[in-house]
Amino acid sequence: MSEQPGPGEGPTRPVSVSLHEGIAALKERTGRRGMSAYIESLIQRQLERERLRELIEDAEAELGPADAAAVEAKRAMLRGETTGPADAA
Repeated sequence: MSEQPGPGEGPTRPVSVSLHEGIAALKERTGRRGMSAYIESLIQRQLERERLRELIEDAEAELGPADAAAVEAKRAMLRGETTGPADAA
């Protein structure tokens, strides 16, 4: 039994996708030949977000919700902001 390739792995193959006509901004940003790579990267990002959301939901179900103050402190760190004297350490 062979294993299926994961997202972003394996050979490429044509897939039909219907988009609204108003995608001129996408065409301008990617050019005609870069659109597939751009759309694939968007799909990859969305799949990662969905997997992360599932992990968070599983952790919250097991351990309870995250402390809001701790979450905000981590967000501030990611933004490069300081939140007080403890940051100086």
